[in-house]
Formats: sequence, structure tokens, C-alpha cells
Amino acid sequence: MKRINVTIVGLICWTVLAVPLFADQASDEAMIRQAVQDYTDAFNAGNAKLLASMWSPDAVYTNPDSGEQVVGQEAIESQFSGIFETSKETKLSTTTHSVDFISPTVAAEFGTAQVIRSEGEPEQSQYTAIYVKRDGKWLLDRVTEEDVPVVTSNYEHLKPLEWMIGSWIDEDDRATVETTCQWTKNRNFITRMFAVTVRDRIEVSGMQIIGWDPSTKQIRSWVFDSDGGFGEGAWNQKGDSWQVQVAGVAPDGSKSSSVNVFTKMDEDTFTWQSVSRVAGGELLPNVDPVVVRRQSE
Repeated sequence: MKRINVTIVGLICWTVLAVPLFADQASDEAMIRQAVQDYTDAFNAGNAKLLASMWSPDAVYTNPDSGEQVVGQEAIESQFSGIFETSKETKLSTTTHSVDFISPTVAAEFGTAQVIRSEGEPEQSQYTAIYVKRDGKWLLDRVTEEDVPVVTSNYEHLKPLEWMIGSWIDEDDRATVETTCQWTKNRNFITRMFAVTVRDRIEVSGMQIIGWDPSTKQIRSWVFDSDGGFGEGAWNQKGDSWQVQVAGVAPDGSKSSSVNVFTKMDEDTFTWQSVSRVAGGELLPNVDPVVVRRQSE
């Protein structure tokens, strides 16, 4: 019973102490976010004195262009006066992503900054700003920056296939083929998930990945099925059709090849056919065009 009472008392004390703590933290975060906006406004107004007053008395500022470090508000004001004198048209925009509290008087703000000059492309960086609380006011103490990583995308190369994104179905009285196409992150690849159903039973399923090969300057694809087969294809566009030269390997190790043709009819319909089919060294009949329709959501 004594242990239970101690636990209950501890919980009550924690609750009483935690409510003001979280309330103060929310207020302090709002103050820091406002300080960021005030700093941005002062920079864009070219007010070096006001800008320097937003740093702590012993703050260290590192010029991101020269790497020069200066210490204290007076030196920081001089530094920004020189910056504004030589770059009068330079503007700053900032976005705060989060604020983490290290202690009741120290916080880290994580954000993105963009420097816009009269000439040239805007420069973007990710930064971490350390704030200290003095006399009820949050002041800058340190700032570290790093360039925003440039994410490459092959979207422009794959854009002609964007009409394939979505869910598709073709069916007859024997089988149903369902396909779902999606972009991967950064639109560097398209994935096609497929399943062949016969009498309510999935006979085979698999995945195809379509991407841009920068070494050959061509769209290529790789396919893997649930039976253990795999293959790759090279895509070439001819009008509204795409011809895919496919080379595959069956589960038993035998080789196959074909030319698969995708022809867009409209936004909700395309045809698929397979010609020049060879499997295990034997020539197979062509597959006549099959109409594939987009599934309604």
C-alpha cells in the first residue's frame, strides 16, 4: 500500500508540474517562431542594427559565403552592414520546420532558408539555429547551415508514360488480368503490379519496374513473377504506341523473347499485344490485341 501511495503522489506531482511546463513550452515556441519572422523582416529591410540585437551578446556568427566568424552583437552588426552594402537587392525567406527544447532556456530551431539575389538562381540551405533565453527574450546564439541535397528525377523522361498511372483491367470468360501502376518517390520509376485470376484464383502475379537508363538514354523495364521467372525490356515509342523488346528467363532456365506493344487509345483505354514470341527456342503464335480499360475508382 505504501508503494502505491508513493506512486500516486508522484503522478500527481508530475501532472501538476508538467501542465505549466508544456504551457510555457508552447508559448516559448511561439516566441521563437515570431523571432524567426522578425529576423527575416529585419534582413529584408537591410537593418543591420536591429538584426544584431536579435543575437545574444556573446553569439558567434559565421558568414556562409566567406566562412569568416565574428563574435558579439557589435561585430555582427558590422558584418551585416557590409553584406547589405554590397548586396542591397538580396532578400531572405525562411521556413521553420520544428523547434526542440534542449532545456528551459535553450532551444534548437530547424528550418530552411532561401537567399534570393537580383541575379542568379536562389540559394537554398537547411539550417539549425540555437536560441538562448535571456531576460524573457529568445536570442540567436549559433547557426549552422548545409546545402539542401538536390534530388534528381527522371520524371521528364518517363512523363510520356504517365497516362499508365492508375488501375487497369482486362477480362474475358476465362481469365481476368488486373494491373496497378504507380510512381515511386521522386518519380524516378513506375511500378506495375499485376495479377492473373482464373476462376477466382490467382494463377500468377508479379511486379514490373519501369525506369530511365541514363547509360543508354532509353526507358527500360524489369519484371519478376510469382513463378520465379524474370525478364527485362527496352522501350521505344512510335506514335501512340510503345514497343517493348523483352528478353526473359523462365523458372526452368529456358530463355524467351517477344515484342510487347502498348497502344494508347484514350485516357481510359489502351491495347496490348505480343508478337515475335519465342520460348525455349520455339516460335509461338502472336497474341492479338487485347483491350485494357481503366478501373473506375
